[in-house]
Amino acid sequence: DVYKRQVSTQSTGSPLGESMTVKRRNHGRTKGRHRGHVNSIRCTNCGRFAPKDKAIKRFIVRNMVESAAVRDLQEASAIKTVTDPANPEGGYVLPKFYTKMQYCVSCAIHSRIVRVRSREDRRIRTPPQRGRRRM
Repeated sequence: DVYKRQVSTQSTGSPLGESMTVKRRNHGRTKGRHRGHVNSIRCTNCGRFAPKDKAIKRFIVRNMVESAAVRDLQEASAIKTVTDPANPEGGYVLPKFYTKMQYCVSCAIHSRIVRVRSREDRRIRTPPQRGRRRM
């Protein structure tokens, strides 16, 4: 089975060499087979050390100017500002903040960034459908 790996007889202490079940195919990491050590990062939420390949990483895209002040800027500006970057029509697009958030597994589950999945759903490795988040 893909989700079982052989454990040496030294670690189990059993002369039979039984195989232990493993919860995840990649053991919760994206390190790969031939890389020994990965640098640690600090969790954005709690400050806990977590391996960089195990941490859950998300980009938060935020407008530099809050929505209440956008209208004031448009009235005071000499340049026509564009609110929709998909349809610019020769205006100025307000810049955005791109913040990379790195969470440990505990904080990511607690703040619902990732969800606990059933055994059958854990085998599905395709990313879920992207949806627009409202803030």
